[in-house]
Amino acid sequence: MATSVEKPEKLKNPRRAFVKRNGKKLVRKIAAFQSRQSKVPDTPKISNDHFDFLNAFTDNWEVIQAEAKEVLKFRDAIPTFHEVSPDQYRLSTENNWKTFVLFGFGQRLEKNASLAPETSEILEGVPNLQTAMFSILAPGYHIPAHKGVTKGILRSHLGLIIPKDRENCRIRVDETITPWKEGEIFVFDDTYEHEVWNDTDEERVILLFDFDRPMKLAGRVLNKTFLNIMKLTAFYQDPKKNLQTAEERLEAAIRQADANMEAMSDPAG
Repeated sequence: MATSVEKPEKLKNPRRAFVKRNGKKLVRKIAAFQSRQSKVPDTPKISNDHFDFLNAFTDNWEVIQAEAKEVLKFRDAIPTFHEVSPDQYRLSTENNWKTFVLFGFGQRLEKNASLAPETSEILEGVPNLQTAMFSILAPGYHIPAHKGVTKGILRSHLGLIIPKDRENCRIRVDETITPWKEGEIFVFDDTYEHEVWNDTDEERVILLFDFDRPMKLAGRVLNKTFLNIMKLTAFYQDPKKNLQTAEERLEAAIRQADANMEAMSDPAG
């Protein structure tokens, strides 16, 4: 169960609070327009039939799973969600939710992507990909109910490493509850309230990625403008900086592991 945590000092900045408060108001105003512009249903979960590119993930899920397992060898160096994005401090506590980011805000993180090359190549086939990561949830953890930022982006989950008691490892989107299953993928609109439970004693790992909602021209223009404005704020700048630090930390951990292996194999050692 999530524990109560104090807001980080940097998030108490009045200017940041003003931007966040008014940004939410703006998002609510444009959501109805984005809904009317959508080329896919404006429902909590959206049928995979609308997204041909998802087949590449289900066809190759075991390859993606194998790369995730390789990444997990460096689990201690993988950052928590709130280390990457401080605004997520209510959702991510202690070491309960780790994120290995491959793409952030439309840009490929080359160092991380080199550790999961085939996964990254498949992700390149997603139209207007925004963010992609291996999402690693600790046993017994609950992510509280929350809502995403914009209806202009949709989210997909691919099950990779799922507890044997999968019925107790699940996500609720609006009123629909879905347990994850290895090799299965689904798409949802995260502006609907959603929450996650891992009521098992095993870790859960999925591939999570966000992409632009298919919309008519006016909707696409508005979405691009909104995202460009977001990139000027701390909500973009802080994670961007933190992702670079996380990549460097992981790279250092890999170098150290390689050095340890070399020392162990050195007969003179």
